[in-house]
Amino acid sequence: MTITTLDTPSAKPLLDWYDRHHRDLPWRVSPGMAARGVKADPYRVWLSEVMLQQTTVQAVKPYFERFLERWPEVTDLAAAENDAVMAAWAGLGYYARARNLKKCAEAVATEHGGIFPDTEEGLKSLPGIGDYTAAAVAAIAFNRQAAVMDGNVERVISRLYAIATPLPAAKPVMKEKVALLTPATRPGDFAQAMMDLGATICTPKRPACSLCPFRDACQALKLSDPELFPVKAAKKEKPVRYGAAFIAVTGDAEILLRRRIDSGLLGGMTEVPTTAWTARIDGETSAAAAPFEAVWQSSGTVIHVFTHFELRLSIWRAAIATTVDTNDGWWEPVTNLEAQALPTIMKKAIAAAIPLAFKTSKG
Repeated sequence: MTITTLDTPSAKPLLDWYDRHHRDLPWRVSPGMAARGVKADPYRVWLSEVMLQQTTVQAVKPYFERFLERWPEVTDLAAAENDAVMAAWAGLGYYARARNLKKCAEAVATEHGGIFPDTEEGLKSLPGIGDYTAAAVAAIAFNRQAAVMDGNVERVISRLYAIATPLPAAKPVMKEKVALLTPATRPGDFAQAMMDLGATICTPKRPACSLCPFRDACQALKLSDPELFPVKAAKKEKPVRYGAAFIAVTGDAEILLRRRIDSGLLGGMTEVPTTAWTARIDGETSAAAAPFEAVWQSSGTVIHVFTHFELRLSIWRAAIATTVDTNDGWWEPVTNLEAQALPTIMKKAIAAAIPLAFKTSKG
């Protein structure tokens, strides 16, 4: 049972607002649908929550719909080929999520008979499910009174209580506040309402405070400027790393690809040959590091920003008559590139060397 104190406003105004102004999302059971007896599908909730981690709703929607079309049940995803899942995920980023997605589906299928556990602790026992995802699935799919806190909720809570402690140190205090505020009735709708409030009203810049259901209780609005919250620790400047990528093109319009090792950055994804750059060290940037001898010509430099560093790749292209035997990789028609598990940085590299590569690809 949630106890409302002077420090804890009622959740009712927020739920009333959500009933009228909720976003229609392909993975969501709206209040109207729930009133007609529609139940949340734990598979859809889990899939959407994994995809939405550090990714926008607009970016996730087409991926979510394609995944459901190919793998409508968690058992279908469990039985899928790893390479097919990675290829379907390509472009969403944070590729460890895709690897864990597959492992989690397999665990649900083999260890739980295709049925997701309905508690936070049970969900956290699955591969790749941490505190946030477990709380979100427990609340939204099973209506458990779980404290769900993503970036949008952090912003709402930090302003509602004028929490001056900088992030990430403020997270434990924020979660305590969310737990106190979460009602025993409709906790799933409450979690989604908090997310919607942060996404549409309590926005990072120019929040629409006059429309907010918490405006009378918001301490930041009373005491100062809501845009000052959440307080964030000073960002460290991202290091810049360097490397090279090699795009070899045959007369039959095939290019050399290879598969990255399963662990680490971009693990299990497809790439063109590159030098040994990592988040911590630079790789060779000249044509001397090419996978085989050819006339390699510069195609410029591409820049890609990862979470913890910026990568600058020197792009080298070689036009060769026919395929070359290599110990690592395979030759793929340019027209089939969209079907490969190529992360964004590799698509940038290929496009720098072959500008029309993804316009002619079959997809």
